[in-house]
Amino acid sequence: MPTYRAPRGTRDLLPETRAGFSRLEGIARSLALRYGYREMEIPLFEQAAVFERGIGEATDVVEKELFRIAPRTEDSESWALRPEATAGIVRAYVQHGMQALPPPVKLSVVGPMFRYDRPQAGRYRQFWQWSAEAIGDPGPAVDAEVVEMGLRFYKEAGLPDVQVLLNSIGDAACRPAYLETLKTYFSGHEAQLPALDRRRLDTNPLRLLDSKDPAMTALIASAPKMIDRLCEACAAHFTSVRVHLDALGVSYRLEPTLVRGLDYYARTAYEFYRQGAEGQQQALGGGGRYDGLVELLGGRPTPAIGFALGLDRVVLALAETGATVSHEASPLAVIVGADPADTVSRLRVASLLRSEGLSVRAELAPRKLGRQLETASKEQAHFAVIIGDELADGHVQLKDLKAGTQHLVPLADLARDLARAEKTHHHG
Repeated sequence: MPTYRAPRGTRDLLPETRAGFSRLEGIARSLALRYGYREMEIPLFEQAAVFERGIGEATDVVEKELFRIAPRTEDSESWALRPEATAGIVRAYVQHGMQALPPPVKLSVVGPMFRYDRPQAGRYRQFWQWSAEAIGDPGPAVDAEVVEMGLRFYKEAGLPDVQVLLNSIGDAACRPAYLETLKTYFSGHEAQLPALDRRRLDTNPLRLLDSKDPAMTALIASAPKMIDRLCEACAAHFTSVRVHLDALGVSYRLEPTLVRGLDYYARTAYEFYRQGAEGQQQALGGGGRYDGLVELLGGRPTPAIGFALGLDRVVLALAETGATVSHEASPLAVIVGADPADTVSRLRVASLLRSEGLSVRAELAPRKLGRQLETASKEQAHFAVIIGDELADGHVQLKDLKAGTQHLVPLADLARDLARAEKTHHHG
């Protein structure tokens, strides 16, 4: 048995798995470009206060799941690995004066996040997300656009059966009265509340609707609904969001108990689920509007909306449906040789082709030609470039492994012929 292993709740993304993540990251980056979101990077760790302030101290993320980094000296700042990207993106937005840019400022981050969560299927302590944020637009049209972009991601990834659950959780004008109503309701059932939810009754009663404890299911279903108590402005905003979604042909299901798990959300909240898998542990991703977060982290009051889509969940869902998660990249050609010992010529030809932007592998093991060709076929290479006596006259043999044909090619034309074949997928 190996002496050292990946930490519990993490795993190595081996090449066949990493290829699937790379494919999803490529879809995310393509969509970000199409929708006008600019990619950026933020640190893997932040001041812990960014999350305590931005996400909320009475959330599971901060209370139980934050990976805190122990300071080396007593006067060091307190750091934590990022459990999500939104707070860090907004911190960067404020720090670098991005409020001076024309709104909305659309930003995208793809990368790993960290939560000290109980490991289970689809939930890892290091996991990958695509986060997209539109900062500076009060909506509601941008709300619908963000939801539609998230849904398009799943369709292009190969999950056409994803549905949108939608709700509005009001704002500072109408939510306080609702919270009092909610607190009164749950106080009447306090004896039935699990210990954690009993504490939340005083700190943040809205979080009770996001409880993952099965004992809360019936109580949550009968709780007062925020959607029935929206102020006029929030109700009009939510109606307009739905009008825009209808215009885009995006189907959705109203879910009055959907509140999202973090404190900074307001008004529009939504999550993505595969149809028939609506349990709280089955969400593929979600997001919402967070009009107070920029101000909370030191900026001017600024409206914003975004989402975080879990790539791990998508890979798992694709595997469950039997879909092809990824196609590992195969070399266009493998450079082989009739003389097993002549690795110099094979490497030189490979370098020439690589300088032209072609994906090729040089066979550098001193093996017989038959074994070299066998390995190239197993790698799903399209061609084998065979180095033989013809090289003295400036020629090589080009073998189409898929079509089974072979012909002599001038070395000077090899890169052009391979590039043309790669573009047209021509066989023979």
